[in-house]
Amino acid sequence: MKSILITGGAGFIGSHLSDELLANGYEVRALDNLSEQVHGSGSTRPEYLDDRVELVVGDVRDPEAVREALDGVDAVFHFAAAVGVGQSMYEIAEYVDVNSRGTAVLLEELIKQPVKKLVVASSMSIYGEGLYRASDGSMISNACRELEAIKAGKWEVMDGCGQAAVPLPTGETKEPSLSSVYALTKYDQEKMCLMTGRAYNIPTVAMRFFNVYGPRQASSNPYTGVLAIFSARFMNMRPPLIYEDGLQKRDFVSVHDIARACRLALESGSADYLSFNVGSGRSYSILEIAGRLSKVFDVDISPEVVGKYRVGDIRHCFADIGLAERLLGYTPSVSLDEGLEELRQWLEGRVAHDRVAEASAELAGRGLTI
Repeated sequence: MKSILITGGAGFIGSHLSDELLANGYEVRALDNLSEQVHGSGSTRPEYLDDRVELVVGDVRDPEAVREALDGVDAVFHFAAAVGVGQSMYEIAEYVDVNSRGTAVLLEELIKQPVKKLVVASSMSIYGEGLYRASDGSMISNACRELEAIKAGKWEVMDGCGQAAVPLPTGETKEPSLSSVYALTKYDQEKMCLMTGRAYNIPTVAMRFFNVYGPRQASSNPYTGVLAIFSARFMNMRPPLIYEDGLQKRDFVSVHDIARACRLALESGSADYLSFNVGSGRSYSILEIAGRLSKVFDVDISPEVVGKYRVGDIRHCFADIGLAERLLGYTPSVSLDEGLEELRQWLEGRVAHDRVAEASAELAGRGLTI
């Protein structure tokens, strides 16, 4: 395999994967529609995209654009997607169209022009709540929170004895529990690719990304990753807005580690037709993340804990990365402190348009915050 296509290749993760592949001797082509929400209005080729990447400007939902992009390539990374849990709950048609129909269009063209490998970007969001241990020692793999408890400010997942369940690292064997339209479409992408890959003998791998952060993330997009959103608030001297009590735990993984894991999946025959968690293997509360980021940006601004629930959110989910370690040889290499400092350096001197209040008002106006 020498020539690689990345759908969504001009974006945050896709461009870093381009760098990783180029550094390891591959040729890279990117198909990207340069979405205004990600790249800004009137967007042209991003300055951070390596000059050696052949950019095809087009939409993954357009069969002709996909057909052109597939010509002569040996493998495909399918990263093109609309991203954002909150926004997916009211722009339902758009998310289904981009994520599900876009994947279907790509797969129909791959049937006509088969490749040697397909790697699809999935998401930790498909798990819903992560894995928990009950007070009696049993595992809870289908955890959910009752709306009445949430309204009363009882944020934690409770076990059958009325005790707060203990969150555990979540492995790939946990059954999906889809709590947002975004999660549904990511699961759709994953299953469609694995199913079609098996049917047409196209080795396929699904990579379940946890909370990815790093340089090039769209800091002006209020539906992107939490670290980019918090950074935009600090850069505009405003407090980050934190839902619930801020003690919910997530796994934050550097985009550099994501890119390397994806290359390993491309090169590993033992990965075929499997799904892998890609995270750091560590967990941090959202409050802790806000505190660390304020120190990195050297601002004395405390977050605003709003004490509200956002429909589609889950309480705790962080990765068990043992499978990727064993079969891919993946080991996270970027510490959180190193990654946050790199993010600060990338954002230094840039303009971050803070649209968080606007996005929050949109959710509240639609009854999606409680």
